[in-house]
Amino acid sequence: MSQGSPGDWAPLYPTPGPPAPPNPFVHELHLSRLQRVKFCLLGALLAPIRVLLAFIVLFLLWPFAWLQVAGLTEEQLQEPITGWRKTVCHNGVLGLSRLLFFLLGFLRIRVRGQRASRLQAPVLVAAPHSTFFDPIVLLPCDLPKVVSRAENLSVPVIGALLRFNQAILVSRHDPASRRRVVEEVRRRATSGGKWPQVLFFPEGTCSNKKALLKFKPGAFIAGVPVQPVLIRYPNSLDTTSWAWRGPGVLKVLWLTASQPCSIVDVEFLPVYRPSPEESRDPTLYANNVQRVMAQALGIPATECEFVGSLPVIVVGRLKVALEPQLWELGRVLRKAGLSPGCVDTEAEPGRSRMISQEEFARQLQLSDPQMVAGAFSYFQQDARGLVDFRDVALALAALDGGRSLEELTRLAFELFAEEKEKQAEEKEKQAEGPGRLLYKDGFSTILHLLLGSPHPAARTLHAELCQAGARQGLSLCEFQDFSVHHPLHGKLFGTYLRPSQTPNASSPDSVPALANGAVQAPKQKGD
Repeated sequence: MSQGSPGDWAPLYPTPGPPAPPNPFVHELHLSRLQRVKFCLLGALLAPIRVLLAFIVLFLLWPFAWLQVAGLTEEQLQEPITGWRKTVCHNGVLGLSRLLFFLLGFLRIRVRGQRASRLQAPVLVAAPHSTFFDPIVLLPCDLPKVVSRAENLSVPVIGALLRFNQAILVSRHDPASRRRVVEEVRRRATSGGKWPQVLFFPEGTCSNKKALLKFKPGAFIAGVPVQPVLIRYPNSLDTTSWAWRGPGVLKVLWLTASQPCSIVDVEFLPVYRPSPEESRDPTLYANNVQRVMAQALGIPATECEFVGSLPVIVVGRLKVALEPQLWELGRVLRKAGLSPGCVDTEAEPGRSRMISQEEFARQLQLSDPQMVAGAFSYFQQDARGLVDFRDVALALAALDGGRSLEELTRLAFELFAEEKEKQAEEKEKQAEGPGRLLYKDGFSTILHLLLGSPHPAARTLHAELCQAGARQGLSLCEFQDFSVHHPLHGKLFGTYLRPSQTPNASSPDSVPALANGAVQAPKQKGD
């Protein structure tokens, strides 16, 4: 992974203002020369032995996991397993799991607080979720049930452990899967103590422990009391964090196994009992529990979350990517040694010019077919596979750090504004007056290109903005006023497109910060 400079976490609001929270999606591991020497020695001596022994123990778990469910029908597995299977297999898996983490270097698990019974809190919620080592929290919780992806059933050993756990499985490919998961969570949580507790990582993905991601409502849908569980790794060097940007799986595993001793703290907070309003509103319930846990951890509770594979932040009613897709085009150009400001766009204001992928490559002076395809795919194509060159011109202008926000919005207006039919004959007299207006299609194209806003949402916003006047479009002054002073989009324009934060073409790895996130230009994870 490429590393960026620390502190690239730009405020959503223009300075001066309150300091922005740390970026939970990026983990930077800085090692001194002495630490590098230590990790080289221990990584060569200690880590291989630990990892080898841990994998041996992992495979020893399989017979116990298999034995618990062997010979049972799917109908029998819909009820909690009891009897000798529960006693022998449960204790075997619990003991071997503790040995596995011990071999990886987690010599101490310090527990604070008291775990509630399944009647007091049918659901446990653990945070922050920062690493693939977090399942260690299952040990002091006496192996509660978990929620996992159905695809993990096909993974050797892991699939057997999920069957042993009677995990609740969700499939990303089955639209009805989420509804069934909700029903199953509610059934188990309201079983009156018949089922063991269910453990959730409500953030849904890993962060760097510096802030809590937005909690997903799945753990709170049943409306039953939950017990928050805090996970801390109070080690002098954070080798465990596995964030969206940062060390990959193998590096995290190797560095952690190279530590002489790793410590994990598990703290059980008091049971959180929902109010009637929270029981009816899982999102409200989730947000309130998130704030309680963030306060106990001493870190901020953020609105950051993952939507699909992209990290986003919620701004008002908007969900905005921390890293605009526009920068992908900038990366392609920088890899090709080109500066966005040096490309001659020759776009004609107010008129579309559709170009093919071949003409796109010639215009941008790109020769590598893979680079051409990657850059071309950023733009919306018509049925013939052509793109509007005005889109290309605006994207390149946005990536050019030499333009102010006023200049950029003026160019966007000039490219996509259209003549009003009744005033077409006056266009010579009114160069930039009400004779040229920005209609919904052009407006939505601009917002989609620069901010990633969905076209339907942008068209709805355009209609709201035009309600104040009799026209069906926005003038240049109205559009620029919107881009600067709108309570939501004004902040996004000012943050995404500030010239001081646009990518530096001369630095292949420099990518600016934006909207509550420092996002460096990455190499793809190879681990």
